Amino acid sequence: MNKNKRTEIFTRLRNENPNPTTELKFDSTFELLIAVMLSAQATDVGVNKATAKLFPVANTPEAIYALGEKKLKDYIKTIGLFNTKGKNVILTCKLLMDKHASQVPNTREELEALPGVGRKTANVVLNTAFREHAMAVDTHIFRISNRTGIAPGKNVLEVEKRLMKFIPEEFLLDAHHWLILHGRYTCIARKPRCGSCVISDLCEYKKKELD
Repeated sequence: MNKNKRTEIFTRLRNENPNPTTELKFDSTFELLIAVMLSAQATDVGVNKATAKLFPVANTPEAIYALGEKKLKDYIKTIGLFNTKGKNVILTCKLLMDKHASQVPNTREELEALPGVGRKTANVVLNTAFREHAMAVDTHIFRISNRTGIAPGKNVLEVEKRLMKFIPEEFLLDAHHWLILHGRYTCIARKPRCGSCVISDLCEYKKKELD
């Protein structure tokens, strides 16, 4: 896929949704961090339901740490992998208190040093909270990048690097959100909705169904 086609793709996605953002609900960088940590292998809807009860009670490192692991798990038990996530959230809160004055760090290295925070979570926080050029490649973005031909790759890191290289700079800040939302609602896994897709004529997917 050439640069002109990529530019047109993101121009159309931007025209359709000029101000994209995450569907996770949060009111602070710390709340975003916790929500993203909880969202691994879970839906944003499910995470939002849990944090809607948790955050009014505890939404700082001190408050969540004071809850303790057992009480925290009661709030997040509807989310997949809640045992591991609960443990990691408590450990992360302790580390934020001890090493970062209870503030979420703004570097990849410091973020990835937090328990339960991998490259994808760090990228979401860097992009959404700190407005840095970062690309968190989830299953939606991996699928779209390969299916459309925007940035094909064999693994998540390869796709991430190609997206960062190939997406025109004017679109980089919001590209992560456009691609996720497009994958969540239009370019879905089993039967993509090609007939209602704003970039269907630019997409290089060979099994396109436009009915």
